[in-house]
Amino acid sequence: MSAPVPTVATVSPAHSAARRFLSLVLIHGVLVAGALFMLAPFIWMLVTSIKPPSEIFSAEIALWPKQFYGVENYRFAMEKAPLLRFALNGVIICAGILVVQLLVAIPCAYALAKLEFPGRNLLFVLVLLGLCIPVQVPAMPLYIGLAQLGLLNTYFAMMVPFFLSVFAIFLFRQFFRSFPDDIINAARLDGMSEFEIVWRIVTPSAWPAIAAFAVFSTVAHWNDLYWPLIVISDAKLAPPPLGMMFFADAETGSNYGALTAAATILTTPLVLAFLIARRRFIDGITMTGVK
Repeated sequence: MSAPVPTVATVSPAHSAARRFLSLVLIHGVLVAGALFMLAPFIWMLVTSIKPPSEIFSAEIALWPKQFYGVENYRFAMEKAPLLRFALNGVIICAGILVVQLLVAIPCAYALAKLEFPGRNLLFVLVLLGLCIPVQVPAMPLYIGLAQLGLLNTYFAMMVPFFLSVFAIFLFRQFFRSFPDDIINAARLDGMSEFEIVWRIVTPSAWPAIAAFAVFSTVAHWNDLYWPLIVISDAKLAPPPLGMMFFADAETGSNYGALTAAATILTTPLVLAFLIARRRFIDGITMTGVK
């Protein structure tokens, strides 16, 4: 007598479609909840910037104000503080830091990724260890050195600690590892120097990684308060966070509507820059891990 043949349960197309729909609803629900959680502080900042003081301190929570007070808040912020000067200082500092970081990090990353020399792996380990050193550790020696050179209260003082970025070296090294060696060898056979290979062949292919790092660098140094607070005492040179602190102490008091209006003005350039570079940023993040 033969043994019974086991049967395999089949899933109907309707049941499979329902499961896919429920999984999509769950995934997108989690993503929407996370997006709302991340956007909540910015939405509250925008809403507060258009509210009158009486509604800001009211116990009632409302997203849209009963009385639109945005014109008064933004006018007060623009008249009482040089917000555009603060934004310009932020652009100068972030651009200067980013340019030098790229000029230093790209050749270093290329050497660690594509050149064979003694101690290369040890140097890469030191780069990884450099990621563990916070900016507060060398703050005192850097401040003393800048003070002795008479370079406090300058753009250079705010930029110089960040000219060498070990994170940029690590990021570009990971990206350059996926660059084909055949192309580099062909360029060498054509008589190109390593310097020409770096800037004329390898770097143009690394724009996604450059865009990704540019976003990280700009956001970090646009929002940096710790180091400018140490080396800057002139409000005319203040970057956005330090300028906001000067503005809050000197002009606004408890005028949170004007404070959030100023914060909105100084945050807008950063948001626009990210929206412009978002496609390259995503490509750089996803392609950096490809080997």
